[in-house]
Amino acid sequence: MAKIGKEDFVNGFVPHHNHGSVDYTSFEAGHVHQCLDVTTPPIKTSDDSHIHYTEGYVVFENGHTHHYKAYSGPAIPVGNGMHVHYYDFYTTEDDAHRHHIRGFDQPAPGNK
Repeated sequence: MAKIGKEDFVNGFVPHHNHGSVDYTSFEAGHVHQCLDVTTPPIKTSDDSHIHYTEGYVVFENGHTHHYKAYSGPAIPVGNGMHVHYYDFYTTEDDAHRHHIRGFDQPAPGNK
């Protein structure tokens, strides 16, 4: 298989790719956390799409951090042979609160 990079536009499914994202949590208990994330490689779904799993910690803020484990939504083609995924999840409860994180990850090659 030819090498495929994040700048390559590819039709179809690209095995072994992953996604990154940089986002902020919801505002809770007077603060937010930054969330720097990289997903696992794709997990094929029965509808000929795929999802990604991720887990990690938000950046330490206000004396604590939070953990999360989540799956993305299915691939969303965005044109030019690229796709993204929507994510929507909550962190663990720490310091008597939790945060909501949602958004889209960075585009990756492949439109499925």
